[in-house]
Amino acid sequence: MQGRLSAWLVKHGLVHRSLGFDYQGVETLQIKSEDWQSITVILYVYSYNYLRSQCAYDVAPGGLLASVYHLTRIEYGMDQPEEVCIKVFVPRGNLRIPSIFWVWKSADFQERESYDMLGISYDNHPRLKRILMPESWIGWPLRKDYIVPNFYEIQDAY
Repeated sequence: MQGRLSAWLVKHGLVHRSLGFDYQGVETLQIKSEDWQSITVILYVYSYNYLRSQCAYDVAPGGLLASVYHLTRIEYGMDQPEEVCIKVFVPRGNLRIPSIFWVWKSADFQERESYDMLGISYDNHPRLKRILMPESWIGWPLRKDYIVPNFYEIQDAY
């Protein structure tokens, strides 16, 4: 089933894949990593002016990783904001996605957290470094194939 935004993207020749709707009726689309930057600008111009959240998850051990963006279209006179969920899947061999920081500044800490926990690198992000884990931490804790170290070093615990 194709939603309103998906139909608009098809009409303008923009490559994507519709993943249907979630339980709240929010349209979900899959965008290729190489097309994400241009579609980001198009969505912003099309009035998706609010990044509600960005997160990432590990699809399967040794498989793809996904970066998920929840965008909202807020306009004066709209009864209810229009929302869309965008998923960008990347293989473990090439964990690079264009950063959307330059379009939505609120992506700053959210992309840094996805990098810190899963190792997805966001190209052209101004401060892409660990935000939750120490800089010396080895590995990506939220990956399904992550092996937990058998030691923990507590620093300044008081």
